[in-house]
Amino acid sequence: MQLSNLLAIVVAATAAAVPMNPVSEVTNVSLTKRADRGSYTVSGLGQRKQAILNAGGNTLDIAIAMLETERMSTDYVYGDAKTADAANFGLFKQNWGMLRVCASRAGFVGQSTSQWNNGAKLNWDIYADVASRWDCQNYYGYDKWFAGHRNGASGLSDPYTEDINNYKTAIQWIQSQVDSNSKYKTDDTRFWVNVTPI
Repeated sequence: MQLSNLLAIVVAATAAAVPMNPVSEVTNVSLTKRADRGSYTVSGLGQRKQAILNAGGNTLDIAIAMLETERMSTDYVYGDAKTADAANFGLFKQNWGMLRVCASRAGFVGQSTSQWNNGAKLNWDIYADVASRWDCQNYYGYDKWFAGHRNGASGLSDPYTEDINNYKTAIQWIQSQVDSNSKYKTDDTRFWVNVTPI
């Protein structure tokens, strides 16, 4: 039997096995693959989004804050239960190790590891928080900022690990959802992705 005839038989058999409504099959597969993400409503979240935008942020900042805490707030455990360079502050949970290198507008550049409590300024000053995130992204570049934000000094030295890429991809997905409709910049919808905390 010639190869072309064999291929024709295989194609015909495959076509017969395909359900009449292939679109719904694709949708179901897609939903199964996306079980690690979704959206729901959090009362007051629209005000938090607007506060970020009013402080000079954009939808990337909204996405980062949205992934870090449910209410996009700073009411988590002080320092995110970490100290020294690992301590996290602000809506984005920025670590002191990076802030003291690159957050010039907040006045952190040149400070020491032992001065880490100064980072608490970001817990109440949203303008300093947003400015620091942009100062640091401009300093390190997009990919290295994500790496250092996710995994501190070890992330900066190895910025493309699977964990860092998963975190960055999660943020990018959330940002794409917020960007998909202007209402998501002001309403109470929270988009989430299941990312293992570290």
